[in-house]
Amino acid sequence: MSKLRGKVAIVTGGASGMGRATAMRFVADGAKVVVADLNEKNGAETVSVAEGQGHGEDIAFVRCDVAREADVAAVVAEAERRFGRLDIAYLNAGVGGAFGPIAETSVEDWDYTFAVLTRSVFLGMKHASLAMKKHGDGGVILVTASIAGLVGGGGSHAYSAAKAAVISLIENVAAELGPDRIRVVGIAPGVISTPLVHRGRPEKYEKQFGQQPWPDRGQPEHIADVAAFLCSDDARFITGETIKVDGGLLAQGIALWGTGADNTFMKSAGVNRGTTGEAMVVRTLQPGARKT
Repeated sequence: MSKLRGKVAIVTGGASGMGRATAMRFVADGAKVVVADLNEKNGAETVSVAEGQGHGEDIAFVRCDVAREADVAAVVAEAERRFGRLDIAYLNAGVGGAFGPIAETSVEDWDYTFAVLTRSVFLGMKHASLAMKKHGDGGVILVTASIAGLVGGGGSHAYSAAKAAVISLIENVAAELGPDRIRVVGIAPGVISTPLVHRGRPEKYEKQFGQQPWPDRGQPEHIADVAAFLCSDDARFITGETIKVDGGLLAQGIALWGTGADNTFMKSAGVNRGTTGEAMVVRTLQPGARKT
């Protein structure tokens, strides 16, 4: 049964990883999808994958900087122009963002992290809700949060704080948009094997994958399965909720990146720009060294 037949969706950060897997799941379930991403090469590959599965007419790609309001508005407008309306907005785009000791974090890297991870969600909620209200029969705004926003030790301080803000947004905006039958829900992934996490070297993260109780490694398709459920009518009474999809990681406690001096995020500083196609910046820190 195609549970999303007749629905129109946008997926930000939809050109790779969890976003691509979810875009593929949405079209397989009958939806029309506009994929938005900064990485045009990955975007073209995503469209090609959908075409190979017989869904070429059901998908489109738009280059989008999710931190820019004009770009986000343009993605929503393209969904309406091409497919007639908007029913689902999966606000998934993300980067690793600033990492390193707090004293080594620049204002520019902090602001970049919050722009991509938090401002983008605000902008997506704003413009998606306006579009959904036009047709008057509701919709779903789904957001990729993170277990790092729920507990300490799951990521860098900047990333974790940005994701905590997103979880709060989900709750508050769900209360606001409920009367319009627009559900706002979140997914909090644990360690998922995506290019954002492993940057082409999944073997480097065996320790993190091995800490969860569930024996299988987290895959993008695990997130796509939950996303498809949350965006379907099967979840029609769920709103304001963020669902952990982490193989039981938080159930046993968390210190994914080590503790104290062994914490991965304390050994270098810089900014991870994810799969945007822009270069990652890393500065290796000497033990005991601090920026003056």
